[in-house]
Amino acid sequence: MATRMSAVEPARLRPHDFTPEPPEPGWVRVAVAACGMCRADLSTVESGAGDHPVIAGHEIAGTIAELGAGETGYTVGDRVAVGWFGGSCGACRNCRRGDVVHCPDRRIPGISYPGGWSESVTVPRSALARIPDALGFASAAPMGCAGVTMFNAARRIDAGPGAKVAVFGIGGLGHLGVQFATRMGYEVIAIARGRDREELARSLGAAVYLDSSDREPGQALRELGGVDAVISTAPAAEALGELARGLRAHGQLIITGTGAGDLELPVGAIVSNALRITGHLTGSPADIEDAMRFAVLHGIRPMVEERPLEEAQQGLEDLAASAPRFRAVLTTALGRGE
Repeated sequence: MATRMSAVEPARLRPHDFTPEPPEPGWVRVAVAACGMCRADLSTVESGAGDHPVIAGHEIAGTIAELGAGETGYTVGDRVAVGWFGGSCGACRNCRRGDVVHCPDRRIPGISYPGGWSESVTVPRSALARIPDALGFASAAPMGCAGVTMFNAARRIDAGPGAKVAVFGIGGLGHLGVQFATRMGYEVIAIARGRDREELARSLGAAVYLDSSDREPGQALRELGGVDAVISTAPAAEALGELARGLRAHGQLIITGTGAGDLELPVGAIVSNALRITGHLTGSPADIEDAMRFAVLHGIRPMVEERPLEEAQQGLEDLAASAPRFRAVLTTALGRGE
């Protein structure tokens, strides 16, 4: 018997006891130790209904509890993570070229099948990423979404060591972006509204901090000589055009934060300065493993606020109110006993 937090009506969670079924071939059952609460989960739980309860949660960390028939390569007790990428078809053009993240039939925990706000979850074997022994469950859980997103965004910057990289927004994504970009050898400029995050941003490795409420960030970046890349983590489309003004020739604007709104950029500046604008979404299980190994080697950790699984409703309300400063994580008895 296990417990999971089900949305039986929009944004209202209730504990539900259930008996996990043996996984089918190609699937494994994971005993959940920790699961993140991401802002993307807010829209997931809004679809909950009595006849179709929703179990959200796509930043999962735990141990393998049971393997589907014929499964090899993993054993019961292995420490694993599952992120926003929750499996793919394996047969489409993207999958056959190794780009499983952009499979048109990509699965997502909590949407395609019950997610990780639970003591037990059953997932495709192809979604598993191994957790290094040196990384705790509560730190590993956000690596499956926020962590790998920032890791991939930073490592795909096309610039040499010592290049200038701005990270816009120092929250749940941005505080990881600063750490990854700094450890990859970039000179990082952190941008946020107000001065209250300056000390933290510098402690994470930022060389410069800019208060976006003082002046326009693009102008401020130009006064510093411009930057080779901007990683935008805030869901503020209206800021992107201004940020692009701070790019040097051949600069990259990397968009990771999603929200409503349209991107407006001067075409002339894009052409004359050979600018590149890219969106970036999550990563594959192999990417997640790379991100976790890199984090262990370089002392990178997400800043998390933990709460027991049974307090998920309060955690959801706090998340909707933007109360967590960085990452919120639900833990089970397995995670709290680590």
